[in-house]
Amino acid sequence: MTARRLDGKELAKTIRAEVAAKVAERKALGKPPPGLVAVLVGDNPASHVYVRNKHKACAEAGLASWIHNLPADTTQRQLLDFVDRLNADPQVHGILVQLPLPKQMEPEAIIRAIAPAKDVDCFHPENLGLLAAGSPRFYPCTPHGIFQLLISNGIETEGKEVVIVGRSNIVGKPLALMLAQKRTAANPAGGDATVTIAHTRTKHLSEVCRRAEILVAALGVPRAITPDMVASGAVVVDVGINSIDGKLVGDVHENMAEVASWLSPVPGGVGPMTIAMLLVNTLEAAASGK
Repeated sequence: MTARRLDGKELAKTIRAEVAAKVAERKALGKPPPGLVAVLVGDNPASHVYVRNKHKACAEAGLASWIHNLPADTTQRQLLDFVDRLNADPQVHGILVQLPLPKQMEPEAIIRAIAPAKDVDCFHPENLGLLAAGSPRFYPCTPHGIFQLLISNGIETEGKEVVIVGRSNIVGKPLALMLAQKRTAANPAGGDATVTIAHTRTKHLSEVCRRAEILVAALGVPRAITPDMVASGAVVVDVGINSIDGKLVGDVHENMAEVASWLSPVPGGVGPMTIAMLLVNTLEAAASGK
């Protein structure tokens, strides 16, 4: 068996083109473009790459985009005050503060300070609560990208046994909420699936993983999910981004293509979809704010 490719790069191009068309329609009506602000604190090289990629995607889709670089010794109070100013700026429809933050800051305090209607990452407790209630304001970008990657390739989640390895607030937990929920008009990305959350402390992890018809690896450990841990013909989504000797590798072993029916590549799988869904959320935030 050779796994078919869950090509996030190509699907993201399609979604970004759809966003660009809607932004053009908005501008034709005399409305301002959706505006996204990214805030970087310090000099984390990976964060700079991520933010540049987001900024480029915004420009290509016609969104207004600003990057604010703050020094590593910025205090939490200074960052909170800056976020307050962005909350009050009508040109800004979406705010993201790039993680990780320097040690002197509490990420939760910064996340809570972002106005929920501008929280296009969908990290704010209010937005996560709406997601849990089945009435999302936004979907978290990476989980929504995973859902779209599956559905767009004809991989239905309804009634499927899904195992998510990883319990982060960014991927594992919100994705489990989405996939377990009923699909409705208010919640079109409900998965109607039976979902198990596993993690590095799970006993008999291999046995749990082998139950999955759809397996999502999001544990942040390079090549941790090996072919013997996966049922033949399972769909495998690799969320991991790890650098080994200068090469990007996922949380899934390279030989997984011999076992899986579908497999997302690293890079070119989930990563581009995350950025595409960020643009979708920023457009929705602008539309809600008129």
